[in-house]
Amino acid sequence: MSSSGPRSGERMVHQDYIARIRFSNALPPPPNPPKLLDIPNTGLASGQYTTPGFASRLAREQPLNIEADAELGMPLNLVGMPGVFDGDERSIQAPAQLPALHPHDRPLLRPIAALGKLKVAEANVSFLRRTEYISSSTMKRPESGNARVLLAKTRKPARPAPDAAADSPQAIKRNIDRSFEVAELDLKDAKRVRHPSKKHLKLVEAVPLLPDLDSFPDSGAYVTIKFLTNPVTGKTEYDNRLLSGLFRPIDRTATEEAMYEAALEAHDRDPLNNPKPPNLMNYDFYLPQSHDVHRDFRRSFDVDDPEHDGSDATTFQFNRVRGYETAQETELDHQTKYEDEIILAYNDVDEYPRQKAIYYYPVMQKSAIRPQRTKNIARTSGLSQEGDDMIINQLDISILDPTEEMLDAMKNYKEKPLGWDQGGEEPEQDSEAGKSDTKSPDEDRDAEGEDEDEDEED
Repeated sequence: MSSSGPRSGERMVHQDYIARIRFSNALPPPPNPPKLLDIPNTGLASGQYTTPGFASRLAREQPLNIEADAELGMPLNLVGMPGVFDGDERSIQAPAQLPALHPHDRPLLRPIAALGKLKVAEANVSFLRRTEYISSSTMKRPESGNARVLLAKTRKPARPAPDAAADSPQAIKRNIDRSFEVAELDLKDAKRVRHPSKKHLKLVEAVPLLPDLDSFPDSGAYVTIKFLTNPVTGKTEYDNRLLSGLFRPIDRTATEEAMYEAALEAHDRDPLNNPKPPNLMNYDFYLPQSHDVHRDFRRSFDVDDPEHDGSDATTFQFNRVRGYETAQETELDHQTKYEDEIILAYNDVDEYPRQKAIYYYPVMQKSAIRPQRTKNIARTSGLSQEGDDMIINQLDISILDPTEEMLDAMKNYKEKPLGWDQGGEEPEQDSEAGKSDTKSPDEDRDAEGEDEDEDEED
C-alpha cells in the first residue's frame, strides 16, 4: 500500500516549474516588391559590406520600386472650382461661418451618455390614460353624527395658496414692492444693511442711485473712448488737459471708401462666406494749447460759476496731437444702452434742483483706439499718404448756446429715455385731426395774402 504523504525522516522541498515559451517575432513582408541589385563582389576582407554606412548609402541611392498613377492616388479636379486659377482659394477652404446643422445629423452628435434606449417617461403616448379609480373620485358623505370628525375639520388649517412662478408678473411685482420696503427700512436704520459676502463691513453712508434726465445729450446717450496707449508721452504725471481733449472724426479716403463698399457688396451677395465689414472710424486728437486755455474752456461749461462767461478769449486754441484708429468698437441702441455699461457721477451737494445722490448716464457706443501705426510709419519714412492734405493742425473752438432743435431733442429724451418711439403711437384719428387743424407758417402767410387780395378787390 502506497502513501502519498512524505516518508518519515524526509523533508519536503517546494519546487516551482518554469516553462519557457518562445514567440516568433518575424518581420512583416516589405510593402514594396523586391528589387534585384547588381552589387560588385569585393569580398569580406575589404570591410565594405560589414559597415553600417553601406546599407544606408544603398537605400539613399536606390529609388523605391513603387508603381503610382499620375495623381499619386489623389485625383484632383480643379476645373469646377470657381476662381481657383485666379488665386481665390475660398472654394477649397472651410467656410468662415459654419452652415446650419441638418436635423437628420443632430442624433449623430449626441454624447455617449445620451445613447441607449429611451426612457419610458420620455415616450409620450397619446392613447394611454393615467390609471384612475372610481372610489378615489367619489366624495364621501360627512358623518354628521360623529363629533370628533367635525372637530377635526374645524381645527384643520387652510392650505396657503401656491406661490406663483418666479417669472410671472405677480411674482415680479411682489419682489419689486418688497425691495422698496426693505430699502425704506434700511434707510431708517443703517445697522440693518449687511454685505452679502463680507459680513465684517459696516455701512458708512447710503445715497440713492438716480438717472440724470436733465443731462441727456441731443443723441440720447454718451460715447466712451479708451486709449490703449498713453496719449501724452514723456510725462510721469497726469495731464489735466486730457479732460478737455477733442476728437475730430476723419473721413475715409477714396481708396478706403472703395474698399469698404466692395467688402459690403460682397457681404450682401454672399453673407455666409463674407462677414460684414466693420464700420470703424478714425480720429484726430486735439489738446488745449496751455493749461490756462484748459481752465477757461472748462469754466465755460460750468453754469454754476458766476464768471463762466467772463473770459476775455472768444475762441480757444487746440493743437493736434496725432491721428488714432479704432481697434475695437461696441455699438448699442436705445433699448440696450443701459445693459452693457453706464457712467456714474457722485453729487455730494444737496441743493436744489439736484439732491445728494449718485447719477448714472447711458452709454450707446464704446470704442478702444490706438495710434495709426501704418500711416505713421510711412510718414516717418518720408512717404506721403492719401489724405495728408486734409489734416488740420490747429482748431479754434467757440462756445455757443444750443439751438432750438438740440433743446427739443434733449427734452424728448428726458421724457422718453428709451427713444422717441417709447410709449406707443397715437391714434390715427387724433393725428389726422391735428394735421387738419394745424397749419404751417407758409400756409398762414398764403391765407393772409388771399384775404388782402379780396379786400383790394372789394
